[in-house]
Amino acid sequence: MSAFRHPAFWLTTLLVLVPGVLPLATRDDTLRETMFTLLTFITLASSLNLLLGYTGYVSFGHIVFFGLGGYTGFYLLSQRGLSLYLAMLAGGLAASALAGVLGAAILRLRGAYFALATIGINEAARAFVNNFSPFGGATGMSINFSVYGEYGGPASALWLTYALLLGVTLAVVAVSLVVKGSRFGLGLLSIREDEDAALVMGVNAPRLKTLAYVLSAFFPGVVGTLYFFKNGNVEPGDAFRLHMSIEALVMVMLGGAGTALGPVLGAATYDRLRSFLLTSPLFKDLHLAFAGVVLLLIVLFVPSGVVGWLRARLPRARGVLE
Repeated sequence: MSAFRHPAFWLTTLLVLVPGVLPLATRDDTLRETMFTLLTFITLASSLNLLLGYTGYVSFGHIVFFGLGGYTGFYLLSQRGLSLYLAMLAGGLAASALAGVLGAAILRLRGAYFALATIGINEAARAFVNNFSPFGGATGMSINFSVYGEYGGPASALWLTYALLLGVTLAVVAVSLVVKGSRFGLGLLSIREDEDAALVMGVNAPRLKTLAYVLSAFFPGVVGTLYFFKNGNVEPGDAFRLHMSIEALVMVMLGGAGTALGPVLGAATYDRLRSFLLTSPLFKDLHLAFAGVVLLLIVLFVPSGVVGWLRARLPRARGVLE
């Protein structure tokens, strides 16, 4: 496909792949944990960008797919003995199925109404899981450590989980680039620019929006399964953290919504800022407040994000800044 021959594909892939393989090459546990967090951020931001960046629909509850997919995959893995590979796939499919059902209804809403609906869905999902006994209710579920023996023990399982996460991150970046250059992507961009005009021109907006929503939900569901498998337990409070949706939104806007490279740069930048704030005695409890300030500054002064700013000042580099 032409997308895989595009310079932007190789630049974005290398920016993820090179630092991503460093923990595997050095076998450094600390570096692995640092990169695990960053790759999770990149995946969440890139998947949200498939909806926010390409259609203009702002979702404040995208983390619901991370939580539901993680719960589904973890349940199948820890309670039903399914392999990690099938469980992560099941987690992604469960999240996509939920998006398909929800998308047919809430994607009829626009603007603030859609954003508020996504918040409500996240809170409703948290309340449901909190009272759903097969998922452990309010106490959640834990994994029997003997399960890790199938993957070479806990230490080897950690490295396997990291390698799988790196693969998922590379996949969502590739999908983002392929979608943007496809007819499907052009339809989504037309919806972002003017949905009413797109409808008049024959674009099947309801169908395209739902497909984008379903696709954007799959990767968080997969990552949720990996995340909770790594941790060894899952609880409602950890699975449906609303602030993670807000942070993903900041990452997309910071890097540049509607670009494949933007969420990568935005996630890396925000991760560094977040790490500094969390380790600072003065600012450790204010990192979410800073995230809100950053989002406000971006909207007011750099609405196109880092990638948009670079494209405006480096015309010759526009071919690789996608």
